[in-house]
Amino acid sequence: MDFYAILDQVIDVLRQRQRVTYRALKRQFNLDDDYLEDVKAELIQGQRLAVDEDGAVLVWTGETDVSPRITPPAPQPAALPGTADAPGTLRVPAPAAPPSPEAERRQLTVMFCDLVDSTKLSSQLDPEEYRDVVRAYQAACTEVIQRFDGHVAQLLGDGLLVYFGYPQAHEDDAQRAVHTGLGILAAMADLQSRLQREL
Repeated sequence: MDFYAILDQVIDVLRQRQRVTYRALKRQFNLDDDYLEDVKAELIQGQRLAVDEDGAVLVWTGETDVSPRITPPAPQPAALPGTADAPGTLRVPAPAAPPSPEAERRQLTVMFCDLVDSTKLSSQLDPEEYRDVVRAYQAACTEVIQRFDGHVAQLLGDGLLVYFGYPQAHEDDAQRAVHTGLGILAAMADLQSRLQREL
């Protein structure tokens, strides 16, 4: 069982009984001498919830109405080599974990656009030519999407999954999505005429 789980149980027993012999704790929780010494050190010196009486009894000194819960300490980074026991050395505090961002509810507009008749097109073109067409289509769509501050979440073969309102929110994200769709349609006419000249 975890040390802190056992410690919590010992605290519960000690709080209820107010005085407990070390022999009773050893028997009840099946503790060896070293484990009992660790529990004593934590309760007496670490948490200051109890005192030793005559080397045989643990006496509760904490509050009687609330059972404190011991939580494991956060893991500490290892000391730099050669500095752990060096006298007069400065200990550098561990870097603080960045605070987690607060949860936020926001409206999100999601748009999916797909290349029409791409299966038919793939059977008519050489695989490398088809790949070039799909890449040109994705590049043209991405340019329009970025113009309206959309975010390409995923490229799915010949489709694009686009978010408006993430990561940057605007008051008019739904309108931006509509303008993006219309812009993509206009860009496809230009792309089609360019690809017909090149292929």
